[in-house]
Amino acid sequence: MTDQIDAASADEPGFAGFDPAPAPQPSANGAPAPYRVLARKYRPAHFGDLIGQEAMVRTLTNAFAAGRIPQAWMLTGVRGVGKTTTARILARALNFQTPDGQGAPTTDLREFGIHCREIIEGRHIDVMEIDAASNNSVDNIRQINDAVRYAPVSARYKVYIVDEVHMLSTGAFNAFLKTLEEPPPHAKFIFATTEIRKVPITVLSRCQRFDLRRVESDMLVDHLANICRAESVDAEQEALAAIARAAEGSVRDSLSILDQSIAHAAGRITLDDIRSMLGLADRARVIDLFEAVMKGDIAAALGELRAQYDAGADPVVVLNDLAEFTHLVTRLKLVPEAVKDNSLAQAERVRGGDFAQRLSVRILARTWQMLLKGIAEVKQADRPVMAAEMVLVRLAHAADLPTPDEALKMLRDGMGSVPAGNGGGNGMGMPRPPSGGGNTALAARPILASANPAPAPVARAIAAPMAIVATLEDVVALASQHRDITLKIALERDIRLVRFEAGRIEFSLAEGASRTLAQDLSRRLKEWTGQTWMVAVVNEEGAATMREQAAAAKDQRESDAAAHPAVKAVLERFPGARIVDVRDPRAIAAAEAAASMPTEDEYLPDAEPLFDDSEPDFDGIDF
Repeated sequence: MTDQIDAASADEPGFAGFDPAPAPQPSANGAPAPYRVLARKYRPAHFGDLIGQEAMVRTLTNAFAAGRIPQAWMLTGVRGVGKTTTARILARALNFQTPDGQGAPTTDLREFGIHCREIIEGRHIDVMEIDAASNNSVDNIRQINDAVRYAPVSARYKVYIVDEVHMLSTGAFNAFLKTLEEPPPHAKFIFATTEIRKVPITVLSRCQRFDLRRVESDMLVDHLANICRAESVDAEQEALAAIARAAEGSVRDSLSILDQSIAHAAGRITLDDIRSMLGLADRARVIDLFEAVMKGDIAAALGELRAQYDAGADPVVVLNDLAEFTHLVTRLKLVPEAVKDNSLAQAERVRGGDFAQRLSVRILARTWQMLLKGIAEVKQADRPVMAAEMVLVRLAHAADLPTPDEALKMLRDGMGSVPAGNGGGNGMGMPRPPSGGGNTALAARPILASANPAPAPVARAIAAPMAIVATLEDVVALASQHRDITLKIALERDIRLVRFEAGRIEFSLAEGASRTLAQDLSRRLKEWTGQTWMVAVVNEEGAATMREQAAAAKDQRESDAAAHPAVKAVLERFPGARIVDVRDPRAIAAAEAAASMPTEDEYLPDAEPLFDDSEPDFDGIDF
């Protein structure tokens, strides 16, 4: 019965994956034949059965037709795309021979030769499949090097298929190099690996490399539909699309999931069956969650997440689906033709296209970045659902925030204050819904600022006076006031003042000073005073720098203090004592009094005058 189903399915247009190997026969005691999983039952037997690898098939077909067959191939790709299967088909193509002893290497393998069935089933004596994960030592490769010298027993070529070749040790790779570069004419090597970067370049340079591609989702859906028809299984198109998405381009993974879903459903395979089996979230509910987040409706978003969690959805899977839908909306915005993808559900096409028109790329990119960070946090959290809720809170809070360039534009144009993240706007340009929820019609543009701009600031009572600069100390104070610490230090340490006049400063530079100090000082004085200053470096001996003057003054104070009789007595009474610092209490009191006085900027137009010039008051200051 199985042979009849397989034969009938092979004649269907567009069907791929038919394995003509006979079905297992019942045992002698009448027990039923062992079940063959779909991944083995529908394993490709010739190049026409391979799906999604047209470029590789075309290259091999042309090479075989021209007789340009290399001594080694390197097949790379993700798990389940057909590396080992392709290697067996290649071995079959190399050793194709008709029952009458005729034939040559060919890629036209629609008919079986005398070696084909044994090669496909992996039991031909001249086609050796080696697992590099368990045969990775130098001794294992040395055995191959010794055996490769002998001619094949019955086939045209000895073919060595080395799976997961990247797991060979460094010594094993080195032992392989000479044989791989100059093998006997009757030997061919086919390597398969999922980690091409771990294979030494010396090995890669001796092989013809083929990168097997992930199978596109729409092609994988068609492949699964053909197999369902051959197996007389009824399946929803959306269920097959969900399987294709979960397989991520791997044919073997998709067939394994389909095998499991047939047993799980025990009848018609529906999308709900796939979701419950794989722990996936409902696609429509993921879109509802995305909409709630983009509206900034935190209550609805948290409620939807909790409902999906109670239904069995994994919080990490929910956020992954949310990120996948964000990526889909971005694709639909940038590439509108992507809506024709057969693997998309109807809700994804319609609502995804609507979101693509309403949301900007900047908002979508920000959402994607926050989701990527959030998924990593949820994976590491002890309570994933709580971590996922906090991710949604951040997303909803950021939904009504403008992007950085929009915020700068608002401030530059004087459009008012930037929303603080809890106002009425949101990332989709719609007001926040009330606590009861409810959808709101999507607006075409996001809200960037409040409708009523903030009032202009009240004018100051006293205009800021023009800075008075009469000495170098005034310039240093001005630099300190504008928090230009670099210039302040340079003025104190590197300038030997020669001449200081209104609008003109001449000085010589101390050793190690910056050569651009004059230009920097002139530019800063122009900004701070509004006047043009002529600042020049002259070749004259200037006065000591301010730092040198301060050090000299400190030394003088300490010398005067040391000469005081009271200080002398203390120093003599306590041997080893020394003067650390000398402070003038009158200067300290004057500085504290000046610091406690409010500045003119703190007074508004209707404030009382700060000083009454008619009655000067100097109480509390000790002169």
